[in-house]
Amino acid sequence: MKKIITFIHGFCMALADSVPGVSGGTIAFLLGFYDRFVDSLDDLISGTKEKRIAALKYLIKLGIGWAIGFCLAVLILANVFETHIYQISSLFMGFIVFAIPIVIIEEKGCLKEKLSRIFFILIGIALVSAITYFNPVGGGNGMDLSHPGIGMYLYVFICGAVAICAMILPGISGSTLLLIFGIYLPIITAIKDILHLQFHSLPIVIVFGIGVLTGIVAIIKIIRAALEKHRAATVFLIIGLMIGSLYAITMGPTTLKNPQDALSLHTFNILFFLIGGAVIWGLQLLKFFSEKPEKAKQSEKEKAD
Repeated sequence: MKKIITFIHGFCMALADSVPGVSGGTIAFLLGFYDRFVDSLDDLISGTKEKRIAALKYLIKLGIGWAIGFCLAVLILANVFETHIYQISSLFMGFIVFAIPIVIIEEKGCLKEKLSRIFFILIGIALVSAITYFNPVGGGNGMDLSHPGIGMYLYVFICGAVAICAMILPGISGSTLLLIFGIYLPIITAIKDILHLQFHSLPIVIVFGIGVLTGIVAIIKIIRAALEKHRAATVFLIIGLMIGSLYAITMGPTTLKNPQDALSLHTFNILFFLIGGAVIWGLQLLKFFSEKPEKAKQSEKEKAD
């Protein structure tokens, strides 16, 4: 049962990581396995032999679910992203708006104790808004990765490293950052081509992957230390990043290869927004039912003692 739940966790993370909106880290946070996920990554990098083996077993199970979910999402998204951008953007907004109160409820204990750290929300909002507003490739100047030079390879490497940091950190989605940087759809399309055994985009995807690995090594200890020593400030920052990403998603259509107008009240789709909310609350139900057997065992153990 635990293996199936871990597989589902990875699958859900992949669906989040593959679309702008909520990060895979947020999904891990909502489903209650974020600390174990971060600890496993850190143990794999610098833990003892026993911890590395345990972490590797866990991450392999999680990774299988993630790989399957990501491949399925990529095969679908690359075909519908541009043609249904406003419905998808509304869906992403639903993810975020409904996820924010859940994060607050889950962490209400530490947030109440350190309410003075609430200004970190403003820092998170300002950070994402500034990246979106001053993005040099925004405003419809989409990126063309078909004939990359050294500068483009370097740019894609940096984007991969930054994006994975966001994917691991609950808050702004790494895919949202890729959307802001103008390479979300090109990378998704390149991965889709490889899945269809067309390898002309393989070099750029490899460079992107190296950036991702570099980002994981660079950020994981920082995240673990921040959650252990400054959890309230980190959670407030996460909430700010999530709020700020609403602006990034609103401006998302302007970053497409064929730019469209920013999301507005006229193009906003309430149905897809509510579907996004339903998905988030569905994940909460999954968490509840997956934890129920553990809580029952714990209760029986306490009674026996």
